[in-house]
Amino acid sequence: MITFIEGKLDHKQPTRIVMNVGGIGYEIFIPLCSYEPLPPEGDTCRILTYHHITDATQKLFGFSTDGEREMFIRLLSISGVGPKLAISALSGLPVHELKTALINGDVKRISSISGIGKKTAERIIIELRDKFTQGEQLDALAGGEGNLGDHRLRDAALALGALGYKLDAAQKMIKSVTLKLTPEMTVEDLIRLALTK
Repeated sequence: MITFIEGKLDHKQPTRIVMNVGGIGYEIFIPLCSYEPLPPEGDTCRILTYHHITDATQKLFGFSTDGEREMFIRLLSISGVGPKLAISALSGLPVHELKTALINGDVKRISSISGIGKKTAERIIIELRDKFTQGEQLDALAGGEGNLGDHRLRDAALALGALGYKLDAAQKMIKSVTLKLTPEMTVEDLIRLALTK
């Protein structure tokens, strides 16, 4: 399996690049989210890869982060989702937004991606929703944006988990009070509010 390729970025387009490694040009297909971080043509770069092999073809798919590649592989595990659709999904939504939409069962958000209809979106959600770790589910609850409010929501859900609540129950409790969230509120305030609802 080819895990990464490092060499000169010979050519780049929003959906594909060509890497020159020792005089050999490797064509690599990429999602839009991996295009922006690329250096100018002619510079050296390293791209993470997934080597997709079928009876008919072999293709390399490239990613700028482990999270992008991991989501691509998760999408490929779904019946009826091939590399083209997986790349389209990663091009349509940033990884953290796609993950949040999957965990929250947001069919409308996922079906807004080009090439993914409502039925496909529902199938992707059903097959992937339970495969995310507890940490990923808590990040989805927090929104994945990394601002103060997100950390408070995540921390409050973790605290409820430590108090003996199951993850699903803790998430629902915190979601029920998010509209009342103010900049002054602490994690303790959120927990108290969730416990009194």
